[in-house]
Amino acid sequence: MPSIKKIKGFADLFPEDAAVFTRMENTAREIFSRYGFGELRTPILEKTELFIKSIGEDTDVVGKEMFTFPDRKGRSMTMRPEATAGVVRAFVESGRYQPGKVLKYFTTGPMFRYERPQKGRQRQFHQLNAEIFGAPEPQADAELILMLKSFLNELGLTKLTFELNSLGCHDCRPAYRQALIDFYQSKGRDGFCEDCQRRMDTNPLRVLDCKSASCKELVQGAPEITDHLCGECSDHFAQVKDILGTAGVEYVLNPRLVRGLDYYIRTAFEVTSNDIGSQTAVAGGGRYDGLPKSLGGPDCASTGFACGMERLAMLLGAKDADAPDFYIAVIDDRAANDAMLFAQKLREKGQRGEVSYAGGSMKSRMRAANKTGASKCFILGEAEFAEGTVTVKDMAGDDEQYTVSREEYLKKV
Repeated sequence: MPSIKKIKGFADLFPEDAAVFTRMENTAREIFSRYGFGELRTPILEKTELFIKSIGEDTDVVGKEMFTFPDRKGRSMTMRPEATAGVVRAFVESGRYQPGKVLKYFTTGPMFRYERPQKGRQRQFHQLNAEIFGAPEPQADAELILMLKSFLNELGLTKLTFELNSLGCHDCRPAYRQALIDFYQSKGRDGFCEDCQRRMDTNPLRVLDCKSASCKELVQGAPEITDHLCGECSDHFAQVKDILGTAGVEYVLNPRLVRGLDYYIRTAFEVTSNDIGSQTAVAGGGRYDGLPKSLGGPDCASTGFACGMERLAMLLGAKDADAPDFYIAVIDDRAANDAMLFAQKLREKGQRGEVSYAGGSMKSRMRAANKTGASKCFILGEAEFAEGTVTVKDMAGDDEQYTVSREEYLKKV
């Protein structure tokens, strides 16, 4: 047994697992670029106050789940629990904002939350994020959802549900907030879980998102935000729904969808699946217009989403690493150096493959070739070493083989 093991909630991704993540990342780069998004890479480590100001001090993420520690100068640092706060910090700090200019970024990488590890939820997990700055229009929200759908469909994921809601704005939400408080009080405060009793004072909307069975029962019949939207929010939401409907996106209106972070306003959405157990949400996002200003930046419209890559990977399943083009079977030890040099020339021509480092029996070398899944096996034995040739065996076809000069073969690659 190893003396040192990986930390609980942190996973090793071997090639068959990593291949799925690479596929998601490459697909995202391809799809997102069609919509004008450029890649932004932000630090994993940020000052703790960034997440307190952006996510909200009373959220579960900040209150219970962050990996926070002092650095050597006593400053509080946090491993990023989500990407949006860091992206907004980078956007504000860079001074790239210009009135009337729309900026689009996407990010990918690991996030960290101290939660109970379970299938689809690790303490180190990975996200794909997309953010738009400078576009207050409902068309930006709709474009994000359309892009997200295109990305998921390109991965082959179609059995998904898009859930949609509006959270109102800073003008219409206070009246709804009070309506919720009045409703909760009518149900009796003591019936709610301890977290929800706290949320009633800090963020009553979050009570609607509680996973406790008793709280879910108590909030049945609670006022719905869409009945309290101001004219502008109502029109904004109507346009988002109209664009999605016209584009053929099927969605479900979910008045209980509030998202888990404090910075969301107006449009909120989630993508869920019934094929991965209790962890149904695979992506989600919405509008967060006030966040850049709260971090010392411009009063800039902002909207975005995040995809949980571990949960998407559960839907996609493990994928074998792509099969190599060749395997070089060295039968005679004297041919080992020639085999290595031949492999190098094949790789310089764009071929992918492996070579045995020393001689061995034909049976053992062919067994190794089969395990790699290579389409061709090159055999270098005593005769091939002496004559400067290679025996080529077709592993993907009918096992035909022929011998040819190595120099001549390389000319045809």
